[in-house]
Amino acid sequence: TASLVTVRATYALTDSRGETVGQGMRSAQAPYDVSTQQFAALRARRDAQNRAAREAAELVRLAIAQDLSRVSTR
Repeated sequence: TASLVTVRATYALTDSRGETVGQGMRSAQAPYDVSTQQFAALRARRDAQNRAAREAAELVRLAIAQDLSRVSTR
């Protein structure tokens, strides 16, 4: 059978005065197959968690870059 892992990442970007200049939440999902073998199922889930975490981290990185570009144009 198939299953889905969801990772959510929340961030807040503040300036040197402590004022929030950007914040948000990004999420990513990764599918995986659930095996009848316990170790294979555990490994597949862990791999899916890693894939989703890498994707969520990339989305947060892009969101922060957008926030910083807005701050620098003020």
